[in-house]
Amino acid sequence: MPELPEVETVRRGLNQLTLNQEITGGDVLLDRTIAYPFSVGEFVNGIEKNAIATWHRRGKYLIAELSSSSGWLGVHLRMTGQLLWLDRDEPLHKHTRVRLFFGNRQELRFVDQRTFGKIWWVPPGVAVESIITGLAKLAADPFSSEFTVEYLANKLQNRRRPIKTALLDQSVVAGLGNIYADEALFKSGILPETLCINLQLKQIERLRTAIIQVLETSIEAGGTTFSNFLNVKGTNGNYGGVAWVYNRAGEPCRVCGTAIQRIRLAGRSSHFCSECQTLRGVIRRD
Repeated sequence: MPELPEVETVRRGLNQLTLNQEITGGDVLLDRTIAYPFSVGEFVNGIEKNAIATWHRRGKYLIAELSSSSGWLGVHLRMTGQLLWLDRDEPLHKHTRVRLFFGNRQELRFVDQRTFGKIWWVPPGVAVESIITGLAKLAADPFSSEFTVEYLANKLQNRRRPIKTALLDQSVVAGLGNIYADEALFKSGILPETLCINLQLKQIERLRTAIIQVLETSIEAGGTTFSNFLNVKGTNGNYGGVAWVYNRAGEPCRVCGTAIQRIRLAGRSSHFCSECQTLRGVIRRD
């Protein structure tokens, strides 16, 4: 958490609020938040007097293209990171790590309770992947033309590990995490413990469709807030209220009424309906 829908929600908000406004300065309150360059002063000098031309998303990474070919600004929210667009006079949250100042006394604050989040400035003329090295390891984005049934089948074939574990691997599907892996497996009627090698092509077809559908639904709802996620205006996401299985252990399935179960796979919680999800199960609904 946050996963693809939450990061996409933030990207859209940033593109509405922050573009074409000069960054007038910055303040780094926790030095280790800046992953590159290693000098905080160099980071601030690099982004200062530049504007953000547009924000992109790659998996769970946010990448801002700076104007006048001035490089790139990268952000990874990790577990508890938040990017908030606020008035500069707004009292500082105790977990504020980085502040970027704009005109009209506005600022973009990076708030991060667990301090795992990272920010990069990539200088002009330098390949983004050479600095933000995690980008080079990412698989296809679920919304890209590359994410075909054949692509997913190729990623999953001959793997002797549970499908739920495989879906959390960013080299298999970029941006998917615990919440939406559970949701996609439910919609495709596949148990989380099913080994990838045992999946049939029709199941993989349903899974690909389900992944895209649950991500689209969550983005429309502004993402999921179970703990820390807020959009750039400080608003919670609403997907959690309509989740099919995630975080609903013991509650009745929204389709058949069977109690939702929770198990541990590779150290992560997995939620499922034992009635709707089987080795050959298909869920039929609108």
